[in-house]
Amino acid sequence: MEHITLLLAIVVVTALVFDFTNGFHDTANAMATTISTGALKPKTAVAMSAVLNLIGAFLSVEVAKTISGGIINEEGIRTEVIFAALVGAILWNLLTWLLGLPSSSSHALFGGLIGAAVMSAGWSAVNGSTIVTKVLIPAVAAPIVAGLAAMFASKLTYRINANPEAKATAKGYRAGQIASAGLVSLAHGTNDAQKTMGIITLALVTQGVVAPGSNPPLWVVVSAGVAIALGTYLGGWRIIRTMGKGLTDLQPQQGFAAQTSAATVILASSHLGFSLSTTQSCSGAVMGAGLGRKGGVVRWSTATRMFVAWGLTLPAAGLVGAGAEFLTKQGPWGIAAVAVLLVAGSAVIWSLSRRKPVDHHNVTADDLDAAGAEPAGVVTTAIAAVTPPPAGSVAAVTDEDLKATILAPAPTDPTAPPAPAAKV
Repeated sequence: MEHITLLLAIVVVTALVFDFTNGFHDTANAMATTISTGALKPKTAVAMSAVLNLIGAFLSVEVAKTISGGIINEEGIRTEVIFAALVGAILWNLLTWLLGLPSSSSHALFGGLIGAAVMSAGWSAVNGSTIVTKVLIPAVAAPIVAGLAAMFASKLTYRINANPEAKATAKGYRAGQIASAGLVSLAHGTNDAQKTMGIITLALVTQGVVAPGSNPPLWVVVSAGVAIALGTYLGGWRIIRTMGKGLTDLQPQQGFAAQTSAATVILASSHLGFSLSTTQSCSGAVMGAGLGRKGGVVRWSTATRMFVAWGLTLPAAGLVGAGAEFLTKQGPWGIAAVAVLLVAGSAVIWSLSRRKPVDHHNVTADDLDAAGAEPAGVVTTAIAAVTPPPAGSVAAVTDEDLKATILAPAPTDPTAPPAPAAKV
């Protein structure tokens, strides 16, 4: 570490800040369904996830090697490029967190890295084949595979447990959910913590501290694991609320199926070195589990907003990364300007989030806010405008009530003169 310069130190700290945002942004992947079904209390769930994220960070370095030596060509890449890429990724993470959208932190990092590298050295700096095979194809395949697996697993669990006592069955599946949530957290640590390890290692390569193709040093592994664990413990409550309540309503059987399916996909991808989006895998599994129960529904307007965020992540983070790299190329004042913009942008997003705070007290509340609620469509709004008031505000009138009203004698006024007698 004796060769670390001031610029490299800034990049390392910024990378750990990204890792921290990755932690609270992706806590929902492991714990949203566990919290929404009541299997674990919110604070207990995020504490358990944080510990397992930290453990998972030490289990593999395959994904880190993919990032540090696969997506872009290391030759000719300056340290400033890494800094610009991280700025794009952090700002996109914070923006989607503000909106409560479970977008991919991984793709935000890749987008920022690609945009900054292209701005610095042109398209030749990017390894297109690696991006296609290890980023884009898994991005499309992962939510589909996880979703189908969760849907069939949900159907199977309901078929196997069609007759047993519902209370005992739900209790057993809640226990299974806790175990599967732990597995997802462990898988998240093996995949997402390594992305920061890879980006720090890439920065070390640009400064000549380590040789190209090297494994991340131990201090990089430890610091990345601690940063993502702290972010996870903080809890991305806005995204937990969307995934737990906004996409579908899950029962313990579905939560168990969703988390087990997602964990299997994530662990397999980590073993193969695919830099998979855990967010997309878990979101796909949640939607698949929602469709796996008879009568279950997926709130497709919420899902559509999520799909749009997925599609925008790479280009949006890439544009911000490219803009930041354009400024850093201007010299020290440009680097300082990018740092100021990062801090200012983060502060603005944080202040906006305080207008409608979401924390462990209201994360499971039914009255979802605009970020997580299912908005009414045109037809629904029109019907609501002409619908009579609900029962309780105006008493319902039955046939018997109507007859009683018609046949009842008219009320008399004691001060009124008597009516004249009828003539025969």
